[in-house]
Amino acid sequence: MSTTDLPVPPAEALADDHLFAAWAATVAGERLTQVRTEGLEGKELKDAGDQAAHDLLVALLAEHRPGDAVLSEEGKDDKARLGADRVWIVDPLDGTREFSEPPRDDWAVHVALWSRTGDDTGELVAGAVAQPGLGTTFHTGQPPVVPARTAPRPRIAVSRSRPPAFVQALAEEIGADLVPMGSAGAKVISVARDVSDAYVHAGGQYEWDSAAPVAVARAAGLFTSRVDGTPLVYNQDDVWLPDLIVCRPELSDAIVEFVRTHGTD
Repeated sequence: MSTTDLPVPPAEALADDHLFAAWAATVAGERLTQVRTEGLEGKELKDAGDQAAHDLLVALLAEHRPGDAVLSEEGKDDKARLGADRVWIVDPLDGTREFSEPPRDDWAVHVALWSRTGDDTGELVAGAVAQPGLGTTFHTGQPPVVPARTAPRPRIAVSRSRPPAFVQALAEEIGADLVPMGSAGAKVISVARDVSDAYVHAGGQYEWDSAAPVAVARAAGLFTSRVDGTPLVYNQDDVWLPDLIVCRPELSDAIVEFVRTHGTD
């Protein structure tokens, strides 16, 4: 993509990683919204969306954060990121299936920044989840304020096509209702929006599926961990990060204890 064709970030986004992540995710979401109007359907629409958002995000990062490494779902992982101090972890289109089914809005763009820390490990330091169908980008520069819970029973966000059996058992154990929806990002953000109260997953994911949503969830004060309660760790040699919990803090002990007792099989 030619640099002359790229959108230009506002000055404040150039100077602030939180705002840059939010801006980049937003403009990629706008590009995806445009792709949805180009007469494509099914696999052609999915592929076009994946490629368009990936190309745009990679070009924006190369132009405005040239010293940083990038890990993208749609890109080649050359492992150079393992020696980098800053790594952008992006999912150009999370919820490809939902994206290909207009007018569904439960799809997202994920942009997260991992930075090496003093102990030579590293942490997520910025993140943004754009949900163009909602007209909103949730980000760490202005974390969402989680409303008080409005539902009488806890709600657990699950896949609309394949809710795992252990989550059904968990729901029965803690007296919760299941809320089916699409992308991982949409599920995590649903907790911050009081659409659900927890997202519990063990069916397999990669770092780009959860990095940006987890960064936003943490900034909003939500609980995040692996299903066994251990920390979520990013920019690893193996990017397979198959499970997570994101929930209101008051539900975390019950969820972790259930998984430790019953497992996820």
